[in-house]
Amino acid sequence: MKKLFLLSILVITLNLLFGCSDNTSNAAQESAKTACIGKNANFSIEFFKANNLGKKFDRGINHVIVFNPRSEKLDFKVNVGLAHKIYAKNSQGKLRKEYVPKIFREIIADENSQLNRQTPIAAINADYIGTDNKPQGLNISRGFEYSGDFKNKRSSFGVSGGNPKNRKATIQAGRRKEEILNYNLVGGNGRFYRDGKFKDICNDLGEFACKQATNRSLAAVTDKGYVILLVNDAKANSNIEFSQNNQELLPDKFDEVLEGISKNNCLGKIQEGILFDGGMSPGLFYNNKIYVENAGPIGSVFLIYKK
Repeated sequence: MKKLFLLSILVITLNLLFGCSDNTSNAAQESAKTACIGKNANFSIEFFKANNLGKKFDRGINHVIVFNPRSEKLDFKVNVGLAHKIYAKNSQGKLRKEYVPKIFREIIADENSQLNRQTPIAAINADYIGTDNKPQGLNISRGFEYSGDFKNKRSSFGVSGGNPKNRKATIQAGRRKEEILNYNLVGGNGRFYRDGKFKDICNDLGEFACKQATNRSLAAVTDKGYVILLVNDAKANSNIEFSQNNQELLPDKFDEVLEGISKNNCLGKIQEGILFDGGMSPGLFYNNKIYVENAGPIGSVFLIYKK
């Protein structure tokens, strides 16, 4: 009887253990599904920090904004440094373009950064600025162009106009053939993904931009149409935990962090990737907080709004 009693206790204990294990496993799977933002039909925008493998990490060096350009909850705009109201025209009916140098904090907070009197929920620095204070690449804000000498040579990032459900994010050089794709564009440089193929652009950038001016600002578009905005802050504050997988981001590692972010969040495969102005220019803002800000003037910013 004693042996039978002990055997019964053993069977009950094993059942409880396996039952708990299954429940824990199911809970973990449910949690993973929730964390996989690309599978959420209502997903619009999210901010998090990540290490250089693309894994979410509260003390990560990479500040990441992921968004769905097709979300009806979002809208977009581009701002540049101007001494007057954006879209203003002169007495001849031509667009006024009196440029002034502005740093990230200024250009995301002036009156021109508002859309329908609403301030942005998110922003990232974009184009380079010339010695004449003029943006260098292709910049178009809701159909109005503020571009520079390299607008046809350098690649740009943008989100199209039209019905939100049909909006599309693109990265390519020059104006797009479909005019609706030229609605909101910001200039950049250093195209390191093209048609899904990654390229180490260290040699293209040169020694200084590749290995010394290592504050990075970049954007990527996946085959599912999602957008990843990322700023790696090589001069990060004490909240960053530096390690082998959490340090300055060199061009040969761009694919690791982006593919990690995309895979871990079910966003699809990276199709296009572009560098924005780095070094003294990177800035990233989300939900009333500037997470990264450098001291250099910038050519343009890409702004995101919540309706």
